[in-house]
Amino acid sequence: MRFLLILGVLVFGVWLWRSQRNTPEDRQPGPRQPKAGALPQEMIRCRQCGMHLPAAEAVLGKQGNYCCTEHLKLSEP
Repeated sequence: MRFLLILGVLVFGVWLWRSQRNTPEDRQPGPRQPKAGALPQEMIRCRQCGMHLPAAEAVLGKQGNYCCTEHLKLSEP
């Protein structure tokens, strides 16, 4: 009998702890707000291999954009 009482108190304590840990915002699904730093970036295509990459990471050449300096050297002597 004593064992059942202790087990019941422990189960109730765990249930109470878990219910207090979750805030009402966590329980209600809804649209999530995007992070401030996760803005969309312009994607461009490498002139040599066709791979798409962010414009900020591209290597600029005379004839177009490339994904790396090796492709720039291969396309533009």
